[in-house]
Amino acid sequence: MSSSDAPAGKLQRLVSLDAYRGFVMLLMLAEVLELSAVAKKLPDSSAWQFAAWHQTHVEWVGCTLHDLIQPSFSFIVGVAVPFSIASRRQRGQSSPVMLLHALWRSVLLVMLGVFLRSKNSAATNWVFEDTLSQIGLGYFVLFLVGMASRWVHWLAFVGILVGYWAAFATYAVPDNLVSPLRGVTQEWQDKHGLEGFAQHWSKNANLAHDVDVWLLNQLPRVPQKGETAYRFNRGGYQTLNFIPTLATMILGLIAGTFLQGHAPTFRRTLMFAVAGGVSLAVGWALGEFDIVPVVKRIWTPSWVLYSGGWCLLLLAVFYLCIDVTGFKAWAFPLVVIGMNSIVAYCLAGLTKSFFRENLTRHFGSSTFQALGEAYEPLLLGGAVLLIWWLILYWLYRNRVFLRI
Repeated sequence: MSSSDAPAGKLQRLVSLDAYRGFVMLLMLAEVLELSAVAKKLPDSSAWQFAAWHQTHVEWVGCTLHDLIQPSFSFIVGVAVPFSIASRRQRGQSSPVMLLHALWRSVLLVMLGVFLRSKNSAATNWVFEDTLSQIGLGYFVLFLVGMASRWVHWLAFVGILVGYWAAFATYAVPDNLVSPLRGVTQEWQDKHGLEGFAQHWSKNANLAHDVDVWLLNQLPRVPQKGETAYRFNRGGYQTLNFIPTLATMILGLIAGTFLQGHAPTFRRTLMFAVAGGVSLAVGWALGEFDIVPVVKRIWTPSWVLYSGGWCLLLLAVFYLCIDVTGFKAWAFPLVVIGMNSIVAYCLAGLTKSFFRENLTRHFGSSTFQALGEAYEPLLLGGAVLLIWWLILYWLYRNRVFLRI
């Protein structure tokens, strides 16, 4: 990553991007605080209900702070690509070598996602809705687009949004939106179901779901509750989400390319803020006027624009607060996490239970009930979060950074 304000030929790391990445990963790691468990024990506290709501995913249409983690992570991957290409070219790498590395990275990300989804399975769980797998499935194409002209970036972005919308919009809506074969009950449909034209994006009753029913049944299956065949994803997540996720990454690529330009730093901040506001408004309007609902779980085109707007606004804030003002000290805890985001992701996915069990075993439950039983999940989770950060800090101090 480089700053275009640096002298020609000299690459300089963008601290704001590391801090933004660290902020996103911190939101993910903070799941260990289990705010919903605290809120459940404090039902009369509106503050805790609000905090818990923002640490959960909406059932279908809408957005919480927690829903912005995956699009932000994907967006940042895109922002980093033009800087990666510039760095590799400066080191004399040829295009074929860069593309080979991008392909290798894609495969590793997909397989790491599959590995994390298989941790509690008796065998490899061949599903691809994990964040890392979704990024990996589109990363090679992202890199190809990144090596092309700017007009190709925009053409790819718009083409994916329009093409993906058309594919869903022209796909027949099934008669049985409520069915045990789709994992959708009448109660869920009454509360969260879509009506009219928006039904083309119904839970487990859409193009992407039908593709998964075919695709995932071609792969070895781990029996789920006696079922050997794949029927549906309980959350409604689909493999084809990687296509609109690619659009989110390309939006980040467009932002990263603009960062490489020669515009004054304050103008860049202003442009990100304006573009973020416009994208946010357009995404909201597409949902409001029933053109396509804003659904994160199947990554609708309106979700790409809506969440992308928030990503651009967050980038503007971090860029203004760090790279424009030069005030970086406050962001250090975030940078520690952001510079080892893959390690942080794996720590959260693999060690949560281990640390929780051992902290309880060696310090006792009463230690984490010091503020009352209701706050035990918060204090215990806070201790795990601190351990994770100290591990990442040790890696940072020793200049150990996992790169794929």
